[in-house]
Amino acid sequence: MSGELGAHVGDLVSSNLGSIPDFPEPGVLFRDITPLIANGPAFKELMEILGERYAGTIDAVAGLESRGFILGAPLATELGVGMLTIRKAGKLPGHVIGVDYALEYGTARMEIRPESVRPGSRVLVVDDVLATGGTANASVELLRRCGAEVETIAVLLELEAFNGREVLAGSGVKVESALLV
Repeated sequence: MSGELGAHVGDLVSSNLGSIPDFPEPGVLFRDITPLIANGPAFKELMEILGERYAGTIDAVAGLESRGFILGAPLATELGVGMLTIRKAGKLPGHVIGVDYALEYGTARMEIRPESVRPGSRVLVVDDVLATGGTANASVELLRRCGAEVETIAVLLELEAFNGREVLAGSGVKVESALLV
């Protein structure tokens, strides 16, 4: 089912989406965006559509490690804005700030270099999948600590069963997805 990014974007994603059963463990159906990014014309069309949607409304795109980088960099180029990288702990050089977030068993940490964020900038967060919302929520907190205004979180796939949108509801940030699965 298509999400807020529209039926055309939903169709573009679903027609170029792979499914890999039992990855990364038995019983899990992995949704693979590799076919979409390997299809040059479809990927270009996706970036153009998203570029039109967000043109003039944001000052930077923040990609979440790692597939958010694949989506964020060409989108930032399409929009003519900067690209921010939000990474897993220990991956960025120099001074970083971080936020810990809960996983099913334990915690994880996302980090950013605060000097890369211009205070007051309007930021679009992009990632491939929204599941539990932990990573996206941590990114919102990080960007706000840096003085940015997070406008929207945009994802290609939203796994509704994991209720990530509910986790993000308290953040006040708009969530937009291309495809609800």
